[in-house]
Amino acid sequence: MSQGFCRTAVAALVSVAVAVAGAAAQDRRQNQPGKFDYYLLSLSWSPSFCEGSGERGQDQNLQCGGRPFGFVVHGFWPEYEAGFPEFCQVPAPRLDRAVVSSMLDLMPAPRLIFREWDRHGTCSGLTPHAYFDTIRKARAIVKIPQPYMEVNRRLTVRPNEVAEAFVKANPELPRDAVSVACDGNRLSEVRICMSKELGFRDCPDTARRSCRREQAVMPPMRGHLGPRAGL
Repeated sequence: MSQGFCRTAVAALVSVAVAVAGAAAQDRRQNQPGKFDYYLLSLSWSPSFCEGSGERGQDQNLQCGGRPFGFVVHGFWPEYEAGFPEFCQVPAPRLDRAVVSSMLDLMPAPRLIFREWDRHGTCSGLTPHAYFDTIRKARAIVKIPQPYMEVNRRLTVRPNEVAEAFVKANPELPRDAVSVACDGNRLSEVRICMSKELGFRDCPDTARRSCRREQAVMPPMRGHLGPRAGL
C-alpha cells in the first residue's frame, strides 16, 4: 500500500471522526430548553398572508379582518448555528389566556400564539410571561422602514431592496442579519437575527436563504389608514 494512499485514508477517517463528534455535540443539546445560539425574529407581511389564505380557501383569523395590519410577529425562534430546536417540552407548560390576549396587537392570531409557544417558546428556557415579554422587547427594537408603514396600494418590490431598507432604518443591523422570504410571487416575511441579549447579529446561513425572486408583490394593508397595531 502506498504512503500517499495511507495518508489519504487517515485524513478521510479523521474527517469522519470530526463530523461524527460535531454531530454528537449537536445531539447532546438537541431540544434542551435554553440551549441555543441566537433568536430569529420573523415579521410577516400580514396582507400577503391574508391574500394567500383567502386564495387557498383557508379560515382567516383576526388579522384578516378590517384592521390595517402591516408587519406582524410570526415568530421568535431559538436557533442553532446549524438547525434549530423545537417542541422542547412535551406537553408544553400551560399558556395563560391573559398572555395570549396581551399579545394580539403584535401577533393577531390566538392559534398562532399557542402554536409558537408549543413549538418554539418552550425552547427558550423562559417562562411564558418572560418569553412573550422578550418578543415585545425584540419587536420594539426593530424599526419598520417608512415606505412599508402605510401601504395603501399594491407594491412591486425587489426582495433585496426590502432587506436594504431595513438595514437603513436600523443602522446597527448588519446586512447578513436579514433574510426576506417569499410565498409564490408575494413577499411574505422579513427575518432578523438577534442575540440572546436582543442585539442584532450576523447569521450568514439564514441570510443566504433569502428569496431569490427578482421582484415580489406586497399587497396593500386592509381597512382605513390610521393608528395601527403591529407596526
